[in-house]
Amino acid sequence: MLARVCSAAQQRGLVPTVMTFEPHPREFFARVNQRPELAPVRISSLRDKLLDLASAGVRHVVVERFDARLAAMPAETFIEQLLIQGLDVRWLLVGDDFRFGARRAGDVRMLRERGAFEVESMDSITDRAGHRISSSDVRTALQAGDLDRVADLLGHRYHMSGHVVHGQKLGRTLGYPTLNLRVPPQCKGLTGIFAVQVHGLGPAPRPGVASLGVRPTVTDSGRILLEVYLLDFAGDAYGKLVRVEFLKKLRDEEKFVDLDTLTAAIAGDVANARAFFAATHLAQADLATSATDRI
Repeated sequence: MLARVCSAAQQRGLVPTVMTFEPHPREFFARVNQRPELAPVRISSLRDKLLDLASAGVRHVVVERFDARLAAMPAETFIEQLLIQGLDVRWLLVGDDFRFGARRAGDVRMLRERGAFEVESMDSITDRAGHRISSSDVRTALQAGDLDRVADLLGHRYHMSGHVVHGQKLGRTLGYPTLNLRVPPQCKGLTGIFAVQVHGLGPAPRPGVASLGVRPTVTDSGRILLEVYLLDFAGDAYGKLVRVEFLKKLRDEEKFVDLDTLTAAIAGDVANARAFFAATHLAQADLATSATDRI
């Protein structure tokens, strides 16, 4: 869809633009109705969403605040005030099931009838097996820790970005100093221990082990934190903006009886991560050798 937007913009001499809503409309209604359990888990933070859009070629992103005013806005007003007057839309791409306006009264047909611009609708995108790709599928795969499935749905490896902040320094005490990144509470779809690679600390990504969750052994705050132990790394990363790419889930998050047991588990995680990276590098080398043999 983004590729189609960028292509159409180039053909027409327009700026490829995306409109998104903050918060998610379902999140807003869950809060209004005091039903927080109905709020969808976010696939990514707003920062990661903007970075992904930029990497896809989008040059302008409109982050429209979804509040009571927007929720009550008639579909006709949405077209006139936001799309025509606000954005001067010339060409618009939406999904074939797109609905908008109060009580979801607006649809693709209304856009074509009332909008002073060209409207194109796109059919649902399917995966290699012919299944419709949706955000719900991504959330399900994240919850299951199926990172290969997530990558297949998204078109890239799942990742989180953020600035490295100071933590409790517990990892350093245990012999495994970590990079700490705050995670928005809405981004709770993925938890566990993972083999990862970290971008932003040099010309090449650095391998590591990440813990993503609430750290039940050391705190009961319930706050989500991403902690990354980099393999064979020594340096100061505080304040740097890094991107953590999740490669393989090693295990679920656990609550251990004491810090000694936790330390032993971390040692096992590091060993498993090293084995994963060694096997991955070996597989890549074998593939390269096979390709050379065929030539």
